[in-house]
Amino acid sequence: MLSRFSAPFLRCFVVSGLALGIASCATKPPASDPASLAAFQETNDALEPFNRTMFTLDQALDTVILRPVFWSYREFVPDPARRGVTNFLRNLRSPITVANSLLQGNVTRAGQTVSRFLVNSTVGILGFGDVAADMGTPYQYEDFGQTLATWGVGSGSYLYLPGFGPMSIRDGFGLAFDNFTFDPVAWYNYGANPRWVQWAYFGALYVDLKTSTMSATDELKASSIDYYAALRSAYRQNRFKEIRNGTAAPLPTLPDDGEGDPFADEPSKK
Repeated sequence: MLSRFSAPFLRCFVVSGLALGIASCATKPPASDPASLAAFQETNDALEPFNRTMFTLDQALDTVILRPVFWSYREFVPDPARRGVTNFLRNLRSPITVANSLLQGNVTRAGQTVSRFLVNSTVGILGFGDVAADMGTPYQYEDFGQTLATWGVGSGSYLYLPGFGPMSIRDGFGLAFDNFTFDPVAWYNYGANPRWVQWAYFGALYVDLKTSTMSATDELKASSIDYYAALRSAYRQNRFKEIRNGTAAPLPTLPDDGEGDPFADEPSKK
């Protein structure tokens, strides 16, 4: 049964484990070197040599293999159909938002997500139409990385992995946890169900995500002297906004051990 449960989920955990192992090798500059320490804290990229190598590899894979797929999907599939796929995938993953909203103590958001799921699954025809948004309940997403942040867990070092893109140690673990625990396709694959369903599902998620961000990343690349650094900055800013649900409200932080929190890279937490 575990083998059918499956490869993509287990790979997420392997990636998280490797990330944690790599991060444990990163050394924070000593307080006697204030310039290096300031740069370390500003970028939160202790693994930069490794990350830049992975970034270069990912860009090569994207150019040769992946980008033609994303471009073809965007150019040849009508926009209404693409929106329908996006809506369907968002609706299907509603349990992730419900579970994490409850873990964050946000009962209101959990209730809104349940309401959206019921409306869109019925009136919206299995979620292909976002009728709930038209009725005044917009789409919202919560993941376990955000949950950990609200609990005071720092992000850890920035990490870039081919195929996955930019993330932090915390958010990489959160991604694996969500996919293994709260994703309904994981529940489906507990039984003797065809593995192609899982591969098709993750393939659709990946293509939908990459297609939706392709224009923005192309513009960022065209306007950047250092695309890697620009993408890192854009990711962190967007992630701060997601964690705070679009506000500047402070989050709790872990207790200081007297040497400073090596993961406290996110502003307005104290």
